[in-house]
Amino acid sequence: MRLLAVFFLVLVGTLVIDQGIKEIFVLGYDWQSPCISLELHYNKGVAFSMFAFLGSYLKWLQALLIAGIIAYLFWSGFVKRYAFALGLLLGGAISNLYDRFTQEGVVDYIYWHCWFDYPVFNYADIAVIIGVAWIALAEFFSNTKETLA
Repeated sequence: MRLLAVFFLVLVGTLVIDQGIKEIFVLGYDWQSPCISLELHYNKGVAFSMFAFLGSYLKWLQALLIAGIIAYLFWSGFVKRYAFALGLLLGGAISNLYDRFTQEGVVDYIYWHCWFDYPVFNYADIAVIIGVAWIALAEFFSNTKETLA
């Protein structure tokens, strides 16, 4: 039960923090520097603006995908193994999905442009990446231990 509480607290915390930061940029915050800019962008696609051509269908496809993933994670018991990481991952995913229903697209605001142009991203994207990396590394090292035994 404690792990489910961790999962939900991290999920809700990630969603609230991300939406709070996004609201600051929607209201007009902008900051520029030689290497990084904090400025409002709307991403109508997914990573690197892929699938933007799907238009409003994209949000419904993502909603179905996220609902299916959540159902599978609870059914398989995976949430209990990686409560914190999955809270980050799904909190970020749900926050970006929420943007698709309430904004012009996903609200992105971190733009790295020193030495090379990196796609604009947000806190939710960082949470998703950390969650995926956490699970991948944990699975890798748990499989390594089994192989060595």
